[in-house]
Amino acid sequence: MNQMELLWDYQQADVAADNVKKEIARSPKRLRLLKLRDNIKKQQEFLQTLENEIMAMIDRLDVIGDAVSLNEDQLKQLQEKVQSQPAKDSGAVKAYIKELEKLVKDISSFEAETKKIREEASEREKKQRDIKRLAVRIKLEFDTLREEYNLEYQNNSKELKKLRAVATEKAKLVDSKEMERYNAIKKHSIPPMAKLIDGSRCGGCNMSFPSSVLHDIKSGQYVECETCGRMIIL
Repeated sequence: MNQMELLWDYQQADVAADNVKKEIARSPKRLRLLKLRDNIKKQQEFLQTLENEIMAMIDRLDVIGDAVSLNEDQLKQLQEKVQSQPAKDSGAVKAYIKELEKLVKDISSFEAETKKIREEASEREKKQRDIKRLAVRIKLEFDTLREEYNLEYQNNSKELKKLRAVATEKAKLVDSKEMERYNAIKKHSIPPMAKLIDGSRCGGCNMSFPSSVLHDIKSGQYVECETCGRMIIL
C-alpha cells in the first residue's frame, strides 16, 4: 500500500471513532439530561427570586408596622390634645379635622398596602410550593436518567477507546507529513479525503475536475480538490 492508501485506511478508522464520539455527544439521554439540568437551574433561580421578593415584602411590612404604630401614637396624642386644648374657633376645628383626616388616611393607606402585600406574599408562597414539587419530580427524573446514561456512556467510551486504538496503530504506518496534511484539512473538511467518483468528480463535494487535474490524480500525484480542499484518492 502506498501512503495515500495507508492514509485512506487510517481515515476509515478515524471516521469510525469520530462517529462514536458524535453518538455520545448526540445521545438522547445526554441531551435530555442537559435540558433537565438547565430546568433545575432555572427553577432554583426562580425560587431564589421568589425568596428575595418575599423577604423584601417582610421588610416592607416591618416598615409599615412601625409607620402605623407612629400614626396611632400621633392619633392618640391628637385626641389628648383635643381634650386638653379644645378648639376655640372654627379655624382651630378645621386644623384638628385636617390633621385627623391625614392620620386616618395614612393609616388606611398602610392597611391597604399591608393587605396587598400579604396577598402577593401568599401567591408567591404558593408558587414556591408548586415549584418545589416540580423540582422534586425533575430531580427524580434527572437522577434516574443519569444512572442510565452513565452506563450508556461507559459502554460507548469503551467502544471509542477501542476504535481510537485501532486508528492510532494505523496512523503509525502513515508518513508524518501526510498526517499533518490530513489533520490540517480535517479542520475545515470532514472527512479530509475523498474518492474520485465516476472517473471525474470529487466524492466529497461532487464537483467535476478538469482534464489536467484528472490526469494528475490518475498518475498518482498528490491533489487537493480546489472546491472543498479534500485530498483526492483513486
